[in-house]
Amino acid sequence: MTRAALTGSQFPSGNLWKILPLALLVCVTFTLPALAQEKDKLWRTLSVSGRGVETIPTTLAQVSLGVEIQGKTAQEVQQEAARRSSAVVAFLKSKNVEKLQTTGIRLNPVYSYTDNVQRITGYAANNTVSFSIPVEQAGTLLDDAVKAGATQINGISFVANDEAIAAAQKQALKEATQDAQQQAEAVFSALGFKSKEIVSIQVNNATPPRPPMFLRAEAAKLDDASTPVVGGEQEVEASVTLQISY
Repeated sequence: MTRAALTGSQFPSGNLWKILPLALLVCVTFTLPALAQEKDKLWRTLSVSGRGVETIPTTLAQVSLGVEIQGKTAQEVQQEAARRSSAVVAFLKSKNVEKLQTTGIRLNPVYSYTDNVQRITGYAANNTVSFSIPVEQAGTLLDDAVKAGATQINGISFVANDEAIAAAQKQALKEATQDAQQQAEAVFSALGFKSKEIVSIQVNNATPPRPPMFLRAEAAKLDDASTPVVGGEQEVEASVTLQISY
């Protein structure tokens, strides 16, 4: 008794049932090793993170200073604040400071309380600017800015220049990569394994931390004394994660 051939098939019905088991065997033979290799790659890997830190000297002072005026009327204090701020900005431009920009303009009422009653007794205007200057010039420039009309030194922070930071970032990444590799070698050595290849690399941004703010003072309290300004050091940190097969 012969079996009916499948519609559209070029093989005789008798041979088809002989060929199918062979095809399945070939498929399984090739598929199982591939799955085993994928599983081997998935489970036999080590992930390790390395850290690199570079310390560089700060050469730039980032300064924020302002003018604050109080008076009876809003127009009065705003005009006086504008006049003094213009003088301060003109002075800073003459000193060729970098990244000079206005960072705040405020006009607020000043209140007093009598018998639990709130009354407006005047107004306060505050204009602030920020800029960068070499550290060694910062002290003298702050003193002269006060003489030009600044009434507040809001803060000063210290950073390295862009070129030094970029170079430090690259070096920190190299150190982080070497650190990760050394950690992996120590682990493999302790366990008696040998590393094969790096299967993935994750690079975290190598960025310097936000510089801390120092020095906050009322300009009127500086008198005629020279303001000492001393820079410091800045750390640039990087992190690299390696996934290594073994």
